[in-house]
Amino acid sequence: MPSEPPVRGPFRTDERARAAYAEAAGIYRILPRAVCLPADVDDLVALVRWAADERVALVPRGAGSAMGGGNLGDGVLVDLTSMAGAELEVRPKQRRARMRAGASLGELEAAATAHGLRLPPDPSSWRWATAGGVVSTNAAGARSARYGSVRRWVEGLSIVTADGEVATLKRRERSSKSPQLDSPQALLRFDRDTRPIIEAGRDMVAARYPRVRKSSSGYALDAYLASGDILDLLVGAEGTLAFLTDVEWRLDPVPAHRAGLRMLLRDYEIIEELVARLVKLGASAVELLDRTFLELVAVRSQGPLIGAGIEAVLLVELEASDPDLLREATSVAVTAGRQLAYEVDAALSPEGAARLWQLRHAASPILAGLPPDRRSLQVIEDACVPLPRLGEYIGVIRRAAAARDLTVVIFGHAGDGNVHVNLIPELARLDWEREVAGLLEEITEAVIRLGGVPSGEHGDGRLRASFLERLYGPEIVALFRNVKGSFDPLGLLNPGIILPSGEPPISRLKAGASAIPLPDDIARALREIEQTGGYARPRLELADSG
Repeated sequence: MPSEPPVRGPFRTDERARAAYAEAAGIYRILPRAVCLPADVDDLVALVRWAADERVALVPRGAGSAMGGGNLGDGVLVDLTSMAGAELEVRPKQRRARMRAGASLGELEAAATAHGLRLPPDPSSWRWATAGGVVSTNAAGARSARYGSVRRWVEGLSIVTADGEVATLKRRERSSKSPQLDSPQALLRFDRDTRPIIEAGRDMVAARYPRVRKSSSGYALDAYLASGDILDLLVGAEGTLAFLTDVEWRLDPVPAHRAGLRMLLRDYEIIEELVARLVKLGASAVELLDRTFLELVAVRSQGPLIGAGIEAVLLVELEASDPDLLREATSVAVTAGRQLAYEVDAALSPEGAARLWQLRHAASPILAGLPPDRRSLQVIEDACVPLPRLGEYIGVIRRAAAARDLTVVIFGHAGDGNVHVNLIPELARLDWEREVAGLLEEITEAVIRLGGVPSGEHGDGRLRASFLERLYGPEIVALFRNVKGSFDPLGLLNPGIILPSGEPPISRLKAGASAIPLPDDIARALREIEQTGGYARPRLELADSG
């Protein structure tokens, strides 16, 4: 290991500290070379400059709840959760908020709610997910049917570049997008070397980017070309272009009234028309619970929750500031549902809506409570396909998993065609890793064939990076390399993420005989974090508790 960096925050190379950061949500266990918790922006700048001098890779990390492996790596893992930064500030008149990147969305919600405001995207990990983490993956959540991913809500970012320079970027008019002469070198290199190449490839980007409602696959060249704003490349870049230190959000008023619907489907043939009607009515969320999920709930609950012959449940949320408008929208939605679905239940009160959503919220506790011989693995867990192909895609998953004798649990955001799939392999099977790798390969090919993307809201990480050339083609990936080279010429920021390292995606797993050993108490604590959603727990606490 090179000499230690000149930082004031903790810098640890001992086995226990490294082990405490060897896992995150998702499937991987990778032991970093060291762990650093910068005290403030000056500390982070010193670390970045040291890494450039020593040619050491840096892996940005927030709460560790991202699933694609973009928060793990072989270099120095940089935990930003305790780094000092901007105090969380809500400006209610402007409907804006600013916060340090290492602070959680839970903190933002508490501060914004006091002013009747919110950040509309609601990833399920919002209680602990950090602002920097959700920006880095272009996260979304259940309400994405109406409000989309976080990209459209990001108004400004403060960054530390790979050159160790500090900058604050804000959304501006298209006419003023060119950087000033005193801008960081990364922005000047991008404007000089890469922006013209992307502009020249505008038609190619338009032709090759899939037509899906949301995407976190690759760099967002399409969003950048639409806005001309460098912010749109940094959002979703998974820490491969710069460190994020502060985030400025645009907020929205909290709707005063909410209603929920539950719709039972006997098949997927009607889902496109039904979801289209619901989205047109302003549904904020249209969540899907597939038969595979319902069967798992039935087994764990020791009794069926839904009658026989049901292929899926849709949970729908409608919001409005005017109760009369909400009643009207709910009535129309119920009518549409009864025309197309098998059965519809409506709940007009917030309490009634919450009861309808209890089934959806049962997913994580049930998956976390599996017996020791099973493990829920998030492998083909975030694809987004065009809505007309959603039923076909789910059928492909079911058949491919059954052919390999693998159990799958499917749920997700039907309003976007974004489906989450958890595999539950039997760890005693000698061939389970090979079968999981084969399933990932087959399903990813199907996603691309159906016009979808491998990641709708979680980011590529190291899990999906190797599939991007198949998705976009070598010319688009060459543009990705140009973007990366402008911002990070030495390739030290989160290597192997978005641009692949050549390592197989199903390798270095946290489960199975090949998993690297960790101290027993730390391995148990990391498993508890995974099972309970305890991602807010400081990881150095695990290292120092032994």
